[in-house]
Amino acid sequence: MEKASFPVSVLCRVLRVSRSGFYDWSRRDGHDPVRAHLIERVQAIHARKRGSYGSRRMSLALRREGHAVGRYRARSLMREAGVECRQRRRHRVTTDSGHGRPLAPNHLARQFQVAAANRVWCADITAIWTLEGWLYLAAVLDLHDRQVVGWAMAGHMRTGLVRDALEMALGRRQPPQGLLHHSDRGSQYASHEYRQLLEHHGVTASMSRKGNCWDNSVMERFFGSLKSEWTDTQRYRTLEQARGDVIHYIELDYNSERFHSALGDLTPREKELAAIA
Repeated sequence: MEKASFPVSVLCRVLRVSRSGFYDWSRRDGHDPVRAHLIERVQAIHARKRGSYGSRRMSLALRREGHAVGRYRARSLMREAGVECRQRRRHRVTTDSGHGRPLAPNHLARQFQVAAANRVWCADITAIWTLEGWLYLAAVLDLHDRQVVGWAMAGHMRTGLVRDALEMALGRRQPPQGLLHHSDRGSQYASHEYRQLLEHHGVTASMSRKGNCWDNSVMERFFGSLKSEWTDTQRYRTLEQARGDVIHYIELDYNSERFHSALGDLTPREKELAAIA
């Protein structure tokens, strides 16, 4: 269990001393309990986030705990704590666009800033390796609050996988007619079954241009975060073990705790609640 975090202001009230007096005392004989406590917090956050936080997000996490720590001080604390942000690995390509199915125009045209929820969703598939083989994840993300609103996982990437993710999103959000759904040109998204599901719910299809991952870059960033922040450090023995860990990341970490600069350093759930309020 992590130790409780005590900001300097709280310690000063408990000890009944001024802030300046506390710092003078803490630095005597080279002893600085405040910095030692911050280093402990950095190490705890680093461990909880599996080494994924750089100095910017580390400073945000510390400020959320009540510590006035900027990015450069966070970098210094991380160096002193002996922690650093991990680098990403390369991963398997999951898009099969070499099919003869109908394709939709690129209606989104990289307009990733959306004024309200349930106006534009993006979708994609990625793969995670386990000792039982590949686990495929299909996800649907709302561009307004960057929240993953639908997901599905299986040991295959047939159309049923992306259909299940979309049906979860539709059930959760109940979007109005006119929603725009953007994906790559994968055969699953171009299938008759999937296009029928979109049409039934009054959703307009949009697809990236051929071989252009930047047209769906928000989904690319989500999958990059999933792997660099969470799954790359793990050795999954079974598909079920990987599935449980991915669900934890999506629902408890990414949607609920991950700060987004595009959202003004709010989490997706905080952005959703702010829009409702």
